[in-house]
Amino acid sequence: MPSCVIKIEGTVKKIEGVNKAEVFFNASKLKVEFDESQVNGDDIRRTVEKLGYEVLGEK
Repeated sequence: MPSCVIKIEGTVKKIEGVNKAEVFFNASKLKVEFDESQVNGDDIRRTVEKLGYEVLGEK
């Protein structure tokens, strides 16, 4: 498993309200399940960007 996958998943999972974070390396995607009453997509996006990765969009 590439170190970037471990870094992103591990960091995002530490965010309060995140239930699950899974990186799909070959597809360049991150799937996150979270409690919207505790965290939002912008918080997750900022966390990933602080790690030095670009977020291209959200669904």
